[in-house]
Amino acid sequence: MANAVLILLILLDSRLHSPMYFLLSQLSLIDVALISTTVPKIVTNFFSGKRTISQIGCGAQILFSLTLGISECLLLTLMSYDRYIAICNPLRYSVLMSHTICKQMVIGSWVGGAITSLVHTAYVMHLPICHPREIPHFLCEVMALLKLTCGDISAYVKSVVVSSFLVVLIPLSLILASYIHIFLAVLRMNSLEGKNKALATCFSHLCVVTLYFGPAILVYMRPGSSKTPKINQSLFMFNAILTPMINPLIYSLRNKDVIAVMKSIMISRFLLKKVKSHLGCHIYL
Repeated sequence: MANAVLILLILLDSRLHSPMYFLLSQLSLIDVALISTTVPKIVTNFFSGKRTISQIGCGAQILFSLTLGISECLLLTLMSYDRYIAICNPLRYSVLMSHTICKQMVIGSWVGGAITSLVHTAYVMHLPICHPREIPHFLCEVMALLKLTCGDISAYVKSVVVSSFLVVLIPLSLILASYIHIFLAVLRMNSLEGKNKALATCFSHLCVVTLYFGPAILVYMRPGSSKTPKINQSLFMFNAILTPMINPLIYSLRNKDVIAVMKSIMISRFLLKKVKSHLGCHIYL
C-alpha cells in the first residue's frame, strides 16, 4: 500500500514530475511486483496448510523474482547516476537526464533483468531433481533448488558467481564511485542548506542500497551459500519482503517534497469534504 500511494503521488502531482521521482516510482513499482510474486503464495500455503507448488508455478516464481531483483539492482545504480548528475553537473542535468533518457534507462534495467533471469530459470528448471522433492525454502529460489539436484552443478555455481559479479558487484561499485564524487562535491559547497538537501536525498538512497545489496551479496556470493538454507531464508525474507516494505517509508519520511504533496492532498480532501457538507446543508434546507 505504501508503494502504491507513493506511485500515485508521483503520477498525480506535477511537483514530483522530475527524473528522480520518475525513477523512484519505478522502484516502487518493482517493489510492489516483487512482494506480489512471493507473499500471496506464502500466505496461501500458510493458511491452507498445503506446502505444494507446480513445476510451472515454481519456474514462474523464479523467473519473476530474479527479473525484479536484477532490475532493482540496475535501477538503484541509475538512481545514483541521477544524483551524481544533479549534484556534480547540475547545468547539464536537463540534457543528460531528459524524460526520453530516463525511459530508456528504465527499459534497459527491465530488459537486462528479464534476459539474465530467463537464462538462469531455463537452466535450473532442466536440472535433474532427486527425491524427496522438498524445497528447503518458503518459495522457489535458485540456491534452494540446487540442493535437490542429482547432477554435477559445480560449473553452474561458478556461473552464478560470475553473473552475481555482473549484476551485483559492478552496479555496487558504480554506486560507490558516484557517491564518492557526490560527497567531494558536497564538501566544496558553500551553502549549508544546499549541503543538507543533497545529503538528505543521498542518505535515503544509500539506506536502500545497503538494505538491498547486503543480503543479495550474502545469498548469491557467499561461499557454500547453497548449504545454509536457514540463513538464506532469513536473508531472502529481508531482501524480498521487508526491504520493499521499508523503501517508501525511507524515501517519503525524509523527503520534504513528498511530505508537502501528501499534506496538500490531505488538506484539499479535508476542505472538499467541508464544502460538500456545507453545500449539502443548504440544499437540504
